[in-house]
Amino acid sequence: MDSELAAWLALNQISGLGNEGLRRLLQAFGTPARIFATPVSALKQVVQPAVAEAIAQGWQEAALEPTARWLDDSNNHIITVADSDYPQALLNIPDPPLLLYAKGRRELLNHPALAVVGSRNATTQGLSNAEAFAQAISAAGLSIVSGMAHGIDAAAHRGGLRGQGSSIAVVGTGLDKIYPAANRELAHQLAQEGVLISEFSLGTPPLAANFPRRNRIISGLSLGCLVVEASLQSGSLITARMALEQGREVFAIPASIHSPQAKGCHHLIKQGAKLVECAQDILEELGHFAQGPEQQARARANHSLFDHLGYDPIDMDQLRLRSGLTIEALSAILLQLELDGSVATLPGGLYQRIV
Repeated sequence: MDSELAAWLALNQISGLGNEGLRRLLQAFGTPARIFATPVSALKQVVQPAVAEAIAQGWQEAALEPTARWLDDSNNHIITVADSDYPQALLNIPDPPLLLYAKGRRELLNHPALAVVGSRNATTQGLSNAEAFAQAISAAGLSIVSGMAHGIDAAAHRGGLRGQGSSIAVVGTGLDKIYPAANRELAHQLAQEGVLISEFSLGTPPLAANFPRRNRIISGLSLGCLVVEASLQSGSLITARMALEQGREVFAIPASIHSPQAKGCHHLIKQGAKLVECAQDILEELGHFAQGPEQQARARANHSLFDHLGYDPIDMDQLRLRSGLTIEALSAILLQLELDGSVATLPGGLYQRIV
């Protein structure tokens, strides 16, 4: 590990410093290495005395050894605000993380993206909507950003991973921990095909205060934020509020007025969020992400279902018998094919191939 990165990590581990304190130090003294070389009297002019004293003591190499070993894996990365591939979208938010731990495809962090969030206690329809919308948006080239929680988050990641845009998980723990444990398999898939990121040091447990902070990164990485299902007390509304504060678009899917999980979405719509009924509504609002002919052909080739569609109208039951796919999988794939202009929806629940 080079000395500059070691200085970044050492500063990130100092208790009481925080993002704002580190930002003031960087503005005053330049690089992390220069901060450690600064006299304690000068440091005390910028940060609290206890923090200045901790910086003046330097760092112990042994304290950084676990992170150095973690970096031995070529799939693990640390990205600082000084790096050329630091996510540019985060530079436009009020409190960007100055250091990110990443596991997986770090290049995705500079792809256009959409945040998809919602309830941990989602309905079956909500999970289906999250997965289908995420898959269609990812097929159009946008990465799907979410928080790897139970429910809507996990469904959004699964859908995103099936498209070319893949998926980004922003977590509230150190990247050496998986939370919730039930998403272990999903986390491994994200590490191989997408990317997991965190601003928290390795070993950080899932503290309640971490999750509202990670929400600003979810919205900050994204062009917009889609709320699929949410109660009025849902943390997803915090992400939506942050998205608005960051100048991002906010979208919400409506549902039954009798469903508690719809009330948060309906509240957002009343406040000016865009009501969406299909992924195309989002793509049109965000603009210039329509698929070209090559992308459309690739998307069709990825779906064996396309081979089962003739030019005569066909209903869902017939497609299910021909393809062997579940209704949920069929719905997601048909939505994607409809978005790229390959399939038309006809009255009576019929579908027809048009290219």
